[in-house]
Amino acid sequence: MVLDRVQDPGNLGTIIRIADWFGIRNIVCSNDTVDVFNPKTVQATMGALARVKVHYADLVPFLKSLPNDFPVFGTFLEGDNIYQMDLPQKAVIIMGNEGNGISKEVGQLVNKKLFIPSFPPNEPTSESLNVAVATAITCAEFRRRTF
Repeated sequence: MVLDRVQDPGNLGTIIRIADWFGIRNIVCSNDTVDVFNPKTVQATMGALARVKVHYADLVPFLKSLPNDFPVFGTFLEGDNIYQMDLPQKAVIIMGNEGNGISKEVGQLVNKKLFIPSFPPNEPTSESLNVAVATAITCAEFRRRTF
């Protein structure tokens, strides 16, 4: 899992807890993601920080270091329906900033854009999902389909 500029400590802590639940043992955060040791982040992990390793890196070189054919998924409002896509067992999933999504530079390295549709289709609804909620839905769908 990769996090691009997540700013809210509660969101980061919740995402770490979600990663732990779904067996994701490493998260790579952009250098401008909130500090993993922020007290609110640590509290929100509810102990998951002991099992999930959080790394900070410049995401562009990190993603460019992956093999060219490695699946790199990102969540976008203009992506393909997650429930209709083939989801591999091994992939990178990028989640973006709460207000701005995935940055342009990182987004250019995504080779599979995901969209979580609202229900019922074509009905008025919220503009978007909270990044931690979107992470939970995305992880659940990957795990559901790959095991």
